[in-house]
Amino acid sequence: MANALLEKTLEREVDRDRAGNRAGWAAPAVTETEPEAATDAAGRGPVVRTDRMTMGGIASATSVLFVILLGFGAWGWTLVDPAPQGQVNFPGWLLPAVIGAVLLAIAGAFRPAIARFVAPIYAAVQGLVLGAISHVYENEWSGIVVQAVGLTAIVFAAMLFVYATRIVRVTDRMRRVIVGATLGIAVFYGISILLSLFSVEMPLIWDAGPFGILFSLFVAGLAAFNLMLDFDMAERGVRAALPKHMEWFVALGLMVSIVWLYLEILRLLSKLRR
Repeated sequence: MANALLEKTLEREVDRDRAGNRAGWAAPAVTETEPEAATDAAGRGPVVRTDRMTMGGIASATSVLFVILLGFGAWGWTLVDPAPQGQVNFPGWLLPAVIGAVLLAIAGAFRPAIARFVAPIYAAVQGLVLGAISHVYENEWSGIVVQAVGLTAIVFAAMLFVYATRIVRVTDRMRRVIVGATLGIAVFYGISILLSLFSVEMPLIWDAGPFGILFSLFVAGLAAFNLMLDFDMAERGVRAALPKHMEWFVALGLMVSIVWLYLEILRLLSKLRR
């Protein structure tokens, strides 16, 4: 759900970088799409810019976050006590951890320069959350976690293929629709969590009826399309030659979208199992 914030931050960083790197009077022009074509002072040829984000750097940062997520996820799994069949017992620390993870994601979205520090902490906290939630679901529906992980990987690969082959192109209109729908879901979830504190629930949404299943399908699809915005954000950032720390900013966005997609698929599968 972070794309709504990340999009605005990315645009701001692009504008700031352009202003900070605008060539002075009589200076040689360097195009935005080919920053590596600049020559050094002695005119010896192309200079590789190591202070700019690259696709390889984004992939490395994302891989590091995944390793942290999986490691802490295994720990979070062990922190859940087995519950009798038919009972769902979430640990008491889960809600504060979820809120903390959300605040970390927001901090990284507003301050890209600290994303390299915030993102690993977010991955650790979210790993604990996912490990605990996954264990609770596994206690209730055996094998559901493996199915959710597999489907998440399949959806991720499918969205990457669709984006890379340009079968579906990310346009400004598409970006606005996805961001708007994501904000709407975020507000809805926030209200739902607030009402749950007062023992008020929305049965049509969370139940396993047809409407609840369709709702989960819609939200899982929305999470999948957020991945396309993340891929587009990475490509635009590299094309604009944004600073190196933006690799962690994009990796954080990818991590948020993948975690959200996994949780929605897990919830959808649990509804189908009932």
